Amino acid sequence: MIDIRTVRPEDREIWRELWTQYLEFYETTVSEEVYSTTWNRLFIDRPDEPACLLAWDGEEAIGLVHYFFHRHTWKVEKVCYLQDLFTAPTARGRGVGRALMEAVYQKADQEKSPTVYWTTQHFNETARRLYDDIGTLTPFIKYQR
Repeated sequence: MIDIRTVRPEDREIWRELWTQYLEFYETTVSEEVYSTTWNRLFIDRPDEPACLLAWDGEEAIGLVHYFFHRHTWKVEKVCYLQDLFTAPTARGRGVGRALMEAVYQKADQEKSPTVYWTTQHFNETARRLYDDIGTLTPFIKYQR
């Protein structure tokens, strides 16, 4: 049974461990300032600040998702950006990612947000199988400075 709940102050170390594993999967790192700032932002009670849900199997945290809401020029309502999604390697294939995404969908529905969107790397085939099942692939290509 997978239990999804909002991150709590006492979850800091497990959150950091899971987020670090996520960053390592994408072969990147962040500074201590980013860890600290992101952690603190998770507890600011505003929809435009990031939020975090953790997936639990009993006493073991097995996944995380970060998301936030923002305004959109093509919609009246805010949209939801699902920024980070991670399942611990030992829990893969058990529906953790799907459960976390569905929890974000529920949060979006509560906020009357018609759209939840995310990005992934083209080679992340395992995640893309889930995304193809739970979402719609768009034709957009991401650029950044």
